[in-house]
Formats: sequence, C-alpha cells, structure tokens
Amino acid sequence: MSLRQRLVQLVGSLQDPQKVARFQRLCGVEAPVSRTATAAADPREDEKSEAPLAGESRRRERQLGASGGPQPPGSDRNQCPAKPGGGGAPNGVRNGRATELGPASQRRAGVLRRNSLTGEEGQLAHVSNMPLYYLFCFGTELGNELFYILFFPFWIWNLDALVGRRLVVIWVLAMYLGQCTKDIIRWPRPASPPVVKLEVFYNSEYSMPSTHAMSGTAIPISMILLTYGRWQYPLIYGLILIPCWCSLVCLSRIYMGMHSILDVIAGFVYTVLILAIFYPFVDLIDNFNQTHKYAPLIIIGLHLALGIFSFTLDTWSTSRGDTAEILGSGAGIACGSHFTYKMGLILDPPLDILPLPTPSISVTLFGKAILRILVGMLFVLVVRDIMKRITIPLACKIFNIPCDDVRKARQHMEVELPYRYITYGMVGFSITFFVPYIFFFIGIS
Repeated sequence: MSLRQRLVQLVGSLQDPQKVARFQRLCGVEAPVSRTATAAADPREDEKSEAPLAGESRRRERQLGASGGPQPPGSDRNQCPAKPGGGGAPNGVRNGRATELGPASQRRAGVLRRNSLTGEEGQLAHVSNMPLYYLFCFGTELGNELFYILFFPFWIWNLDALVGRRLVVIWVLAMYLGQCTKDIIRWPRPASPPVVKLEVFYNSEYSMPSTHAMSGTAIPISMILLTYGRWQYPLIYGLILIPCWCSLVCLSRIYMGMHSILDVIAGFVYTVLILAIFYPFVDLIDNFNQTHKYAPLIIIGLHLALGIFSFTLDTWSTSRGDTAEILGSGAGIACGSHFTYKMGLILDPPLDILPLPTPSISVTLFGKAILRILVGMLFVLVVRDIMKRITIPLACKIFNIPCDDVRKARQHMEVELPYRYITYGMVGFSITFFVPYIFFFIGIS
C-alpha cells in the first residue's frame, strides 16, 4: 500500500461517524431505543419524514459530490433542505432531526443550543453521565458568543487592555480563515444516525475544520504567548492551561456530535500554522490600529471587504452571520482602541517596568472589577439591542426586502451583513471606547 493510499485510509477512518458515535456511547450518550430500532429495521424510514429537497439544496448536493470531499455514510439523508416558510438553511447539512418523544427517562440534551434562525433543537437522547454532559456543555460554550462577549471585555477592562486587544486580533484572524475554509472545502457534518446531535445551533454550517477547535487552540496559546514575560507567573501554569482548554473544547465538539475526529485535528493544526505565520505581526497590527491617523478608515474598509468576500463563497447559512459578527467586533474594537489611545483613556504601562507583578486580591480591587463588568455589560447589551432594532428594518427598507419574517429577511446578504457588521461593530467600539469613558467619568477606571 502506497503512502497516499495510507493517508486516504487514515483520513477516511478519522472522519468515520461511527467513531463519533462510539465516543458518545463511551461518555454515556445514546440514541433513543425507538429511533435506533426504526433505523435498523428500515433505513429509509428517515427519508419518508423529510420534506422534498428544494432546488437550491439539490444544487448544493451536486456541489458536495463534485468537490471531491469524502461523503460519510447516510450523507444523502443529511443534506439541509429549505424549510417551509424560508426558515431553513440551504448552506451546510442538517445532520439528523428531532425524534418523537420517548420514555420519560430520556433527556432532551442540547435544547439550550436551539438554532434561533432555523428553529431546530437537539435530538432526544439518553444521557447517563450528567457530569460529563455539563462539562462538555461548558467546553462548547468556550467557543460561543456568550463566552466571547464576557471574556474579551474582562481582559480589556480589568486585566490588561493590550493583551485583550491583541487576543481579539488573533481571534478574528483565526475564525475568519476557519469560516472561509469551511465554505471552500464544503464537507458535511457527521451523519445522524449513527451520531446523536446534542446541539444544532451550527448544524447548517459545514464541518471542516472545526472553528470551535480553532478558537479553543488560538485563545489559550495566544494568551500565554502575550502574557508570559509581561506578567510575573510560573510558566507551568500556562503549560497546564493550554492542553486542558484545548482538549476540553475539541472533545466537546465530538461529544455534541457536531464534528468528526478529523475536523478537530485539522482545526488544531490549522490554528498552529496560522499562529506560526501571523503571530509575529500582531504587535505591528495593534500599533497601527492605535497610532496611524487613517487607521479607522482602513480598518472599516478592510473588514467590510473581507465580509463581502466571505458572503460570496457559498449560499446562506448561520456561518454568514457569524463571519460578519466576528469582523464587525474586530473592527469596532480596533477603531475604539484608536480613539481611546488618542484621548489617553487607557494607557499601556511603559516597557521599562515589565514584567508586571501579579496584583494582590483585595476587596476594593474585586469590587471595582465586578462593578466594571456590571456597568460595562449593561451598556454593551443596551447598545446591541438598540442597534439590532435599527439595522434590520433599515436594511430591509433600503433593499426592498420584506421584514415581516425576520428569519427569512436575515437570509439575505443585504440584511445579514449590515445587521451583524454594524451591530457588533458598535458593540466592539463600545467595549474599547464608550465604556472606558464611562469608567473614567464615574471614577472606576
């Protein structure tokens, strides 16, 4: 057997959905008995309950076959159809559907990750190991919006603004490249059955590589690279944090049934390559964002152009909005840091006093940190809600798109791109400019 044949065999083995299902069973997750028995008795039973594929979905199915990517067993039953009323996502694959209500002992896992745009929920599943379930739910949240909207502001407001800004630069770069790579490779998510889908929030997206794995690799590694030598702490802490954080996020995606083993390995390796190439330029990018007089115009134009390019790679899915959200957040934080620097609201410590000593925890320090988080997050959430109420109707009016069904309206690039980009651009700008100004005004900066 040649080396190429061995590599192809290894790739096929790592992408096998049976391995994902086996890992789920090992962790105490099993499909309902009724579903398993039905699938075993008549594999076509699943097909009868599916709506006919829309024309766009058939086109996408032919594209998947022509792209040369491996097709997992049952992938013909997992193509994402357009839902009646326009609520579905023609991009990516819908890997499994919610089953009928089973015995009382079965838990609907993943219902918290309900897809707000497609309305899908996690499948019924028998979860026998609840501590592992909650652990992996926490792990998968380390790659979701709730974590990002708390983690990055906490760094910027309470710990080290320079580290927070540069973490955002790395995160935006890794996530953008990951999302675009998904739409270029176009590999479907693990087939269901045999995999149990505990989460469907990102089910309409493609699978390769895992952007959760990319984020779960980029953030801890970058955090240690940026802080070691700048702050005084033992390196062993970072060497423990990196594998724990990364493995928890990667394993959680397999546990949730959203990625194959190959997806998370590719996400990890891809991120290491991105860091090796681009990390040396992070300092240059951050200094440019703060000091160049035309930085805001260049930042906004570049991020907007990248967003428009990503929207042309494939048809609509939730990844379109995620990409615009990532780019908008990055642009807003970068522009905010520019004006903050010009006004002197947040000044980085001089290099001659590095490394910084670890501050002792006191009641005053802890109280100010909590107060900054509460005040800052309240302002950020208000800004996000106001911008959401403004941008969606405005975009619909400008481009003559019906706004009665918001889900359907957001499947148009003309609505989703400005909504996500402007809304989260203002959120990012608030994090690095408006909120620090409020802190300065009320005396908690």
